[in-house]
Amino acid sequence: MSGTDAFGRDLADFVRRVGELRAARALPPEERRDALDTALFELQHVAETLWPQYERLAARAPAGRPAERQESQLLKAVFQRLPLPVALVDGDTAVRRMNQAATVLTGVPAGYATGRPLAALLAPGDRVAFRSQVAAAARGEGGRSLSVRVRPRSEEPVRVTLVALPLPGEPVPAVLVVFQPGADVVEARGAAVPAGGVPGGHAEVLAAGAGADDRAGAGGAGAGDLAGATARASALDVVDAVATALLRRPPGDATGALEAVARVLHGRFADWVLADLTPAGAAHAADRPAPGPRRVAALGPSGEDALAGELAAQEPARCPLVAEVARSASAALQVRLEDPLALGTDAAGTAVLVRAGVGSLLCLPVLDGGGGPQDGPRTPRVLGVLTLLRVDARRAFSMAEARAADVAARHTGIAMVRPG
Repeated sequence: MSGTDAFGRDLADFVRRVGELRAARALPPEERRDALDTALFELQHVAETLWPQYERLAARAPAGRPAERQESQLLKAVFQRLPLPVALVDGDTAVRRMNQAATVLTGVPAGYATGRPLAALLAPGDRVAFRSQVAAAARGEGGRSLSVRVRPRSEEPVRVTLVALPLPGEPVPAVLVVFQPGADVVEARGAAVPAGGVPGGHAEVLAAGAGADDRAGAGGAGAGDLAGATARASALDVVDAVATALLRRPPGDATGALEAVARVLHGRFADWVLADLTPAGAAHAADRPAPGPRRVAALGPSGEDALAGELAAQEPARCPLVAEVARSASAALQVRLEDPLALGTDAAGTAVLVRAGVGSLLCLPVLDGGGGPQDGPRTPRVLGVLTLLRVDARRAFSMAEARAADVAARHTGIAMVRPG
C-alpha cells in the first residue's frame, strides 16, 4: 500500500500544479515563456516518473482478477434481478444503487435516484423516522424495521428492513434497504411474516419488475418510442396553447400576459399554478402597481378554494424556492420533493406542499429575453416566476415537459415586455 499511497500523492501534486498552469493563461504574452517551460517540465515528469510508477503498480496487481470480475458481475446481476425492491444507501439515505424492482415501486429511474436522498421518495411524515433509523443502522446499532409510505402510493404502507453492509475499503458501512410492498404493519410483539413466504399484495410489484425485463427484450423499445412521441406531442400542444393565449393579449400588459399563461397551464399541465410578478415585471404592468414582488395568480384543483385563497395572499418573498429562482434566474425541477418547506407554510404553520399533496414541482423564471444579439451583453431580467405543482396521484414532470414549460416561460417573458 505504501507504493500506491506514494503514487497517489505524486498524482495529486501533479494535478494541483496543472491547475496553477491553467491560471497562467491569463498572464501577458511576454510572461508566458516561463509557464511554457514549466509545462514541458511537468510533461517530462509524467513520462519519466508517474507512468513508470503506474506500470509497476499494475504489474504487481494480484492474480485472479478475471475471476473476481466475474464474481462481481454475478453479484450485480443477482442484485438487479432480486424480486424484492432493494436499495443501497449511505448514512444520509443518499442512494448508491437501486434494483429494478425498487424503480418500479418508487416510479423513479435508478440513474435519477443515484446520489439523491431515498427519504425524499417517502411521504413527508415518514422521512424523519426513516433518516434516523438509517443513521442508526450505519453507526452499527443493529438492523431494524419500520413501516413507511412510498410516494406516489402514499396510502399503501410498506415494511422496510435496514441492515448495515460493510464495504471493502470504506470506513463507514452502507445500509441495505429492503422493501416489502403490501406487507401488513404488524404491531403485535412476536408476529412476523413466515419464512419463505411472500407478503400479500407483493405479486403486482414482482410482475411489474419482471415485465420491465420482458418489455426491454421484446417490443419494449417500440412502446417506449410511442410513449415518448405522445409526451412530445402533448408538450408541443402546451407550447402552442401558451403562444396562442399570448398573441390574443394586448401589448403593454405584463400582468395580464402572466395571468393568461397561468390559466392555460392550469389543469392540463399542472394541478396548481402560482404566478408571481417581480419588480422588473411590475414596471411593464398596465396598472403600474407598487414596486415589489406580488402574486398575480394562484390556481388549484376544484374543492381547494381555501388553500388557493391563502396562496393568493401569500408573499412570494416568503417562499424560499420562488425567491431563489427569482434571484438566480435558473429553473428548478423536483421529480420528488426534497424540501416540504420550499413554498413556505400556511396560516396554521403547515407546509404548503404537504397540505396540497404535491408529488413533483417545476419552478421557472420568466425572463425578458435579454442577452440576445440585439441586446448586447446585457443579462436577462427576471420579470416573474411560474411555479407548477402536480399532486401525488399524477405522473411526475418529465424532462421533456420541463423543456416545453421553459419555452413557454420564455415566450411569456417576451410578450410581457412588448410595448403598448
